[in-house]
Amino acid sequence: MKKEEIKKVVRKSYAKIAKQQSSCCAPVDSCCGSTDLAQDISKKIGYSEEEIKAVPEGANLGLGCGNPVALASLKEGETVLDLGSGAG
Repeated sequence: MKKEEIKKVVRKSYAKIAKQQSSCCAPVDSCCGSTDLAQDISKKIGYSEEEIKAVPEGANLGLGCGNPVALASLKEGETVLDLGSGAG
């Protein structure tokens, strides 16, 4: 896939999420749609079931692109600055 095609796919994906109706009173478990999809995405990018369950309800929008803690082989005392696109 060419660089511009990748950008187009990413924009389309984020736009779809941004355009979803969100309301605290909507008849879904999450204000942003299905939580199952967000959890599936989180698993695919390296988060464990335990880590996913520790996230407050509604905070996982499925917008992450990786698990920096799992990928970095961190040592005690090191710090991670996560500039991701998640809800945090």
